[in-house]
Amino acid sequence: MTDPLADDRPGDPDARRRPATAKEIKALSHPLRLRILRLCNDRELTNKQLADRLGVDPGTAYYHVRQLVSAGFLEPAEVRTGESGALEKPYRSTGLTWWLSVAQDEDPSRGAAPVEAFQQELAEAGPASIATYARFALHLSPEQIEELDRRIVAVLDEYISTDHERADQPAHGGFFVLHRLAPDA
Repeated sequence: MTDPLADDRPGDPDARRRPATAKEIKALSHPLRLRILRLCNDRELTNKQLADRLGVDPGTAYYHVRQLVSAGFLEPAEVRTGESGALEKPYRSTGLTWWLSVAQDEDPSRGAAPVEAFQQELAEAGPASIATYARFALHLSPEQIEELDRRIVAVLDEYISTDHERADQPAHGGFFVLHRLAPDA
């Protein structure tokens, strides 16, 4: 994945992003679609390969692939000949999702899809797959939350922008979420 706006203000994650459209937000609101995007990020996969990998019916995979293609997140790759000699139509990620900005107040339920997708991916990979983690509790003002988010995303942007340079290394997934703790009962 390359950074389409690499020359914009370095260190300012918002300078590289554009607001997501309603169609894009809807396309990203299902955990299966997020998993499809992750799988198609590193290699081109067909509907059948996606269905097999995700344990879903090929029709279900096709429906979600079509939603992602329509939103511009997946694109058809070159038609190829499969192992059985049949023609296959694979898809690959366009890499556009990272460079979108989605306001959390647009749809509060939207935040559940990335959490569910991450939980599914982590369960599939197993506990031995965890490379590092940090668990914390902080007292933060809204302004401090914005600053923390900006700084974390800026570091991630550096790695996302240069990920193609490390394509020979193992792939790692991650997820950062900051949530308000439930009040003491």
